[in-house]
Amino acid sequence: MKKHLFISIIWIIISFAAIAQKDTAEIKKGWNIGILPVISYDSDLGLKYGGLTNIYDYGDGSLYPGYKHSVYLEVSRTTKGSGINQLFYDSKNLFPGKDIRVTADLSYLTEKALNFYGFNGYQSVYNPDWEDREHEDYHSRMFYRLERKIFRTFLDFQVPLRGNFRWLLGVGHFNIKVGEVDIDNLNEGRDPEDLLPDTFSLFTRYKERNWIDAKESDGGIVNYFKTGVIYDSRDNEPNPMSGMFSEILFMTAPRFLGNNEHPYTKIALTHRQYFTLVPQKLSFVYRINYQSTISGKAPFYMEPYMIMSFSPNVSNEALGGAKTLRGILRQRLTGEGYIFGNFETRWKLYKFKLIKQNFYLALSGFFDTGRITDFRETAAPASSKYLSGDQEEFHHSLGVGFHAAMNENFILAVDFGKALDKRDGNSGIYVGMNWLF
Repeated sequence: MKKHLFISIIWIIISFAAIAQKDTAEIKKGWNIGILPVISYDSDLGLKYGGLTNIYDYGDGSLYPGYKHSVYLEVSRTTKGSGINQLFYDSKNLFPGKDIRVTADLSYLTEKALNFYGFNGYQSVYNPDWEDREHEDYHSRMFYRLERKIFRTFLDFQVPLRGNFRWLLGVGHFNIKVGEVDIDNLNEGRDPEDLLPDTFSLFTRYKERNWIDAKESDGGIVNYFKTGVIYDSRDNEPNPMSGMFSEILFMTAPRFLGNNEHPYTKIALTHRQYFTLVPQKLSFVYRINYQSTISGKAPFYMEPYMIMSFSPNVSNEALGGAKTLRGILRQRLTGEGYIFGNFETRWKLYKFKLIKQNFYLALSGFFDTGRITDFRETAAPASSKYLSGDQEEFHHSLGVGFHAAMNENFILAVDFGKALDKRDGNSGIYVGMNWLF
């Protein structure tokens, strides 16, 4: 059984002390720091602990709620070895007098038990009985898991073209290691009745059947270029009430950059639109994203990677989970191409000022949907009990969310999503930062 706890002393104090302190917002100037301690618990991964901070430089206030510089730092661990180490920088003012946006990231991310459900959505079987130790068909709670370590860095530049159009140019590097879950490590300190069995996983079976090529089964290095065009007419970036954001991006990992075994190129199309229903209070927003391989074949461990011009999130992986299809199992859908959409209403129910900072509390309701469009080759559906023979179709989920924001930019997010098909799992609760888009 998986349990999650999230303790944020800062936000608890704010939420309860804010009643009757309603006031008009003030323009923020200079440096502003938001800090959150993070504590969560997972019965297989252990206690997660650490913290995050987001530092903003608002300058003379003329850009507010925009900012001159933003620095995000998160360091967190679990007692079983997973961890996040991320330093993220974003600025539109690094070059004085030049409207050039610079985004940079340096991260080391470790996961002792990352979800892996095979390829092509409903064409792959999800059987919760294989994870249920009370069921006669039980294999292991780690059956749908693998271990992954990522060293990641990138540098992106956005340069104005004309009007609301911008040109993106970026470079990046991934060093990814994947392998079987370290059962011995996860079993340390367990009572005998709670020990995980040292048995095969779905990842094992995929390697045995060559559905995952031996050249990519333990990870690899990917060096890439990214380029594209962006249209952005949003009235503000953290939580727009009007405007559009559209982009067409290309990411290529060519052979001459050292991608000798798996050179490939992908295209990503994203359209977001924001509508005001009640001024300053209620909005309807949606995002549609399409991504596909246009040449070569990406290694399996890069297929979930979402190509984006900008994202403040630690991880952007499709499809399923906190950042794409909320309530559906994380990375339930993996393939060479996909499409998904998020449709959401947002209500700023309460605004107030406290300790000289501007705050708002908001509720949301959402519908998420998506499917695989381009399939990875495995085998004929009848050849294995791990392939269902089902046709792929759209995967749907519904949910609600709560957000608490300080100075428009530092935003605590809590979402609950419910999968509408048992083949996608049951539900999920997600605690993190920022609106989804």
